[in-house]
Amino acid sequence: MTFTKIAYETRDGIALLTLNRPERTNALDQEMLGEINAAMDRAEADADVKAVIVRGAGNAFSSGFDLKAQMEARPVGVDAWRPVLRKDFDTVMRFWHCPKPTIAMVRGACLAGACELALACDMTIASEDAFFGEPELKFGAGIVVMLLPWIVGPKIAKEIILLGEDRVSAQRAAEIGMINRVVPADRLEDEALRIARHIGAIDPSLVKETKRALNRALETQGMLQALESALEIDLSIEGAGSADKIAFFDVARREGLRAAIAWRDARFPTREG
Repeated sequence: MTFTKIAYETRDGIALLTLNRPERTNALDQEMLGEINAAMDRAEADADVKAVIVRGAGNAFSSGFDLKAQMEARPVGVDAWRPVLRKDFDTVMRFWHCPKPTIAMVRGACLAGACELALACDMTIASEDAFFGEPELKFGAGIVVMLLPWIVGPKIAKEIILLGEDRVSAQRAAEIGMINRVVPADRLEDEALRIARHIGAIDPSLVKETKRALNRALETQGMLQALESALEIDLSIEGAGSADKIAFFDVARREGLRAAIAWRDARFPTREG
């Protein structure tokens, strides 16, 4: 498969999957999701690959699922949304279920569906300029992959999601357990590769089975069933079409996405401190 929206390479037993739409802040459209799945198939089938790093081209990891593509496609109703959300969900969860360790290497924006993808990775290493968030509710959308409460706990997850937080600093993200560590921007790639190579030196069958056991610690508590239930709730939200999202896209079609985001943010009180 020829990739046009991602880049894929292997380096010393490490697969590097790069989200490669820097002109669109690496927004995740359906074509890119298909390429991510193909790259993950390749990495999982390659016995020489011991770990997978996912990163973004340019100055950001990713702004999340592509709003411009949604605006143009105009899916309406549950039947139209079901395959879209299913592909969104399954692609993110590839990084959780991958038998090889997955590492998100994050600089700049890591928001919405991209934040969920980073959460699904086994580890997330971020530069000091990285920021995270789940802003979906502020423009009338639901959460596709409700991993956050399983990672940071329900209280903090509710704060981030219900407030639509989109500027959680890397330092704050590390403090609450969203990510593993923060490094200077000029050390980000070296640190992610160092960790991947460290894991890659261990017996891969041991790593695979231990990752499976670690994942089971949450899965036996019902995590996978809860995620599927949350996906069905999101499907009902998108299928019905919230008034806020209709208004957001009306502004976007008239004046562009930047204007729609300004309209969205102007509806909320200014945060102090």
